[in-house]
Amino acid sequence: MSPKLIFLLGSLCLLVGTQVRAQDEEGADGVDANAEELCQDRPGDEYFRLSVEGDCRDVVRCDKASEIGVTRLATVRCPTGLAFDIERQTCDWKTNVKNCDQLESKQTLTQAPFVFCPGSGRCTRSGLKQITCPSGLAFDLDKQTCDWKGKVTNCDKLEKPRKVLPILKTDEPVCPEGKLSCGNGECVDKELFCNGKPDCKDESDENACTVETDPNRAPDCDPTQCVLPDCYCSADGTRIPGNIDPQQVPQMITITFNGAVNVDNIDLYEEIFNGQRQNPNGCQIRGTFFVSHKYTNYSAVQDLHRRGHEIAVFSLTHKEDPQYWSQGTYDDWLAEMAGARLIIERFANITDGSIIGVRAPYLRVGGNKQFEMMADQFFVYDASITASLGRVPIWPYTLYFRMPHRCNGNGGNCPSRSHPVWEMVMNELDRRDDPTFDESLPGCHMVDSCSNIQTGEQFARLLRHNFNRHFNSNRAPLGLHFHASWLKSKKEYKEELIKFIEEMIARSDVYFVTMVQVIKWMQQPTELSALRDFQDWKETCDEKGLPYCSLPNACPLTTRELPGETLRLFTCMECPNNYPWLLDPTGDGFSARK
Repeated sequence: MSPKLIFLLGSLCLLVGTQVRAQDEEGADGVDANAEELCQDRPGDEYFRLSVEGDCRDVVRCDKASEIGVTRLATVRCPTGLAFDIERQTCDWKTNVKNCDQLESKQTLTQAPFVFCPGSGRCTRSGLKQITCPSGLAFDLDKQTCDWKGKVTNCDKLEKPRKVLPILKTDEPVCPEGKLSCGNGECVDKELFCNGKPDCKDESDENACTVETDPNRAPDCDPTQCVLPDCYCSADGTRIPGNIDPQQVPQMITITFNGAVNVDNIDLYEEIFNGQRQNPNGCQIRGTFFVSHKYTNYSAVQDLHRRGHEIAVFSLTHKEDPQYWSQGTYDDWLAEMAGARLIIERFANITDGSIIGVRAPYLRVGGNKQFEMMADQFFVYDASITASLGRVPIWPYTLYFRMPHRCNGNGGNCPSRSHPVWEMVMNELDRRDDPTFDESLPGCHMVDSCSNIQTGEQFARLLRHNFNRHFNSNRAPLGLHFHASWLKSKKEYKEELIKFIEEMIARSDVYFVTMVQVIKWMQQPTELSALRDFQDWKETCDEKGLPYCSLPNACPLTTRELPGETLRLFTCMECPNNYPWLLDPTGDGFSARK
């Protein structure tokens, strides 16, 4: 006969005796007779009341006793002096429990965090729970979520492979100096850990490679070694460059757009950057455009560059598979980013070497491989890493030393090693509709990912609240990052952004600048009183000449890499032989003229 079950309830760690009443026992009451009905579609680890009468101590849960083929109700009673909090699912002091009049939690539908393909389960405190994906979907073991069946390729596996970890922390050294222990006890040179190639027989040397665990990770910030203009860091990322008084720091705002530049959005850019809106130094406000290749009109990109805006790269293919970016090889990142830059330089005729920024699609950072490529290819900065919403925003930093915040999202693949690259960190926006009242909500990195923003009025509040968050603290640059389609989805969004811009440029302490201009100010911190003559911001003050062409070539092109597709390439330059793509970024590699 099995012993009584013991349950650990909540933080009070109280052991509560459990009595199970089987339906087939003599004298079973009517409640047990209805157990099947009460337990239909109810999780086995959910506690609920049968009555609101009494002292609020008694709850039950469903216990499907497979050995006798029936469903039973297992009763639980909190110790004397305590009551059961139905929402928190734990015993607590009676004065803290406000829901003794509820039979069940209002949150009865809970999402299982770990499930497998249809007909599988996850572990709960009541045992193994069966979970089934909705019809038409299957469970992806690697992604740990339901997905369309056609996209799931691991239904022949029973579980997600468990990775063996190396033994990095021991009371006494287990390996000679300069070596570390693999999970199986094998000793391997420390420098071989997290180099992208398994060297331990159990491959454990590649399984602990985060910013916090990589044995060869970048050191913590050392302000005595990290000195401007080439290096900048601070312990928590919030320190102002040059230790300037916050009142003398310009509030820089960066407006960035991701994706193709074409007829769908050119009119929006012309309306926002109409040539009439100026910063306090008399220069036009500027934006940064992270350009993806497919469907881009390169004559329009050329004109944006002529007008002083910054052009950066957003990849060549913009592939939809997030793992392609997170787990991309050095060569993948080289082909995507250096290839995209080559295409822009050639077909937008940008020859001044000014394309020096990268943003990863879906913000899926490629770890050390991405940044190794960037350093080799002389990219100056990345603008893909996000920082969680905090009381004080974070300033951009260089990656010579360890990043000053947790790797938030980004596929968890932030760079752990030292790299001579600037990180133009994306501070999350506070999207609460009423910051003085609303409960805490997670921040959002792209404006269009703030899903609760549904009206122009809400968008206006978002802009001004986040401006005040930055302006009234350390004045770290405020990033407003968009996809043009979101701004165009409702006319009021565009109108509120323009209204906000015009409100800000009426001030003497706010500047709309590019990513490169932010870096130039940080390399030479300059107080507001002297900023009107800051030469590094004067370089792109005026437009350069006239548009290169009024009627660009509309080149209908194909490529072996995209069979069956004919794509138009708009450029003021000569049409290439093929549509530029990964293996042929110049467009004349497959059938080059002799």
